[in-house]
Amino acid sequence: MTKSMVVYWSQTGNTEAMANAVAEGLKETCPECELKAVSEVTPEELKDLAGFALGCPAMGDEVLEETEMQPFVDEVVQFVGGKNVALFGSYGWGDGQWMRDWQASFEAAGASIVNGEGLICNDMPDDDMLEQCRDLGRNLGLK
Repeated sequence: MTKSMVVYWSQTGNTEAMANAVAEGLKETCPECELKAVSEVTPEELKDLAGFALGCPAMGDEVLEETEMQPFVDEVVQFVGGKNVALFGSYGWGDGQWMRDWQASFEAAGASIVNGEGLICNDMPDDDMLEQCRDLGRNLGLK
């Protein structure tokens, strides 16, 4: 892959730290990688990419953030078929249902989920989790 993007939403900085690490790994295998908050990008910017990464923490009752990220995802899922997608995010409670739901919606739309599942982290990512994020980015770039 020659061009890709990491798009994220973060409230406390945990998912942003994960996004930075995913982008670090992706840049090793994908020279044209951009890191952007969801407020800085439009869904259309992802249409021509073979793959990209999306990150969002669990909110409320284990759902995606509802004012920016969910509307963005609702548009992206319409054209995600055939694309490689890395999903990641942090949570403070629950068991990861928001990620399983997100993954299922993208798989139903025809996306290939990098590593077969989304990467989740309880609270602030430690060094091991940040390395897993870098690996996620590397693996996306190899697709």
